[in-house]
Amino acid sequence: MPAALILGCSSGFGAAASRAFAAAGYDILGVHLDRRSTLQQALDVQADVQAAGQTCSLFNVNAADDGARAGVLDAIAAQGATVDVLLHSLAFGTLLPFVAPESGGKALRGKQLTMTLEVMANSLVWWAGDLVRRELMGRGGRVYAMTSSGSHTCFPSYSAVGAAKAALECHCRYLAMELAPRGITVNAVLAGVTDTPALRKIPGSEDLLDNALRGNPSGRLTTPDDVAAALVDLARPGTYWLTGNTLRIDGGEDICT
Repeated sequence: MPAALILGCSSGFGAAASRAFAAAGYDILGVHLDRRSTLQQALDVQADVQAAGQTCSLFNVNAADDGARAGVLDAIAAQGATVDVLLHSLAFGTLLPFVAPESGGKALRGKQLTMTLEVMANSLVWWAGDLVRRELMGRGGRVYAMTSSGSHTCFPSYSAVGAAKAALECHCRYLAMELAPRGITVNAVLAGVTDTPALRKIPGSEDLLDNALRGNPSGRLTTPDDVAAALVDLARPGTYWLTGNTLRIDGGEDICT
């Protein structure tokens, strides 16, 4: 039975992808970080995956922690499972400017920038590398990482996250080069502006949503389900020669705004 390892499985793109891959016949290995107040989101995903007839193993840990990653991979190996698809959909970082505004306020500190880069970019390298080293992902494997237009355009308070997204895209290119001899593809996925809990945390998110809606030639915003459906199709065997790209799944938004 194929399996998808979803980093950030309890909301947004990760939750939609978990449900879509389960509907396509994949077992789900879901990593999330939820306190009691939001834990039900992960349990809802698990229930939906099981209702689709697939297994769903949840790991409520910090995906950017080395020990937690080792524990999850130990558990996967103990189950006798292998990973066909890895989706990196972690959305946790600081939303402060590099320089404090003249009107007053805080600027980000070095540790906050380092943390944002580690969670939203570097952790992809460690997960992908460990999966390969442990022989938990082999030929035909697919690696996807969620990026955003903030990698190449500017939004207020998005400086650290934008830097992380740019680094994430670069990591995908180099991983694609290094893993190509093993028959594993790696692509970044640039979704359109999507109304998710992570987006709502960005100052000025309403303006982002309004501008995207006005500029999208398809006449509506991207949804998590749009992205999840594309990811399932991209994971099929016929995409074995598609690697090292940043793939837009946005209805044409990024080319028009």
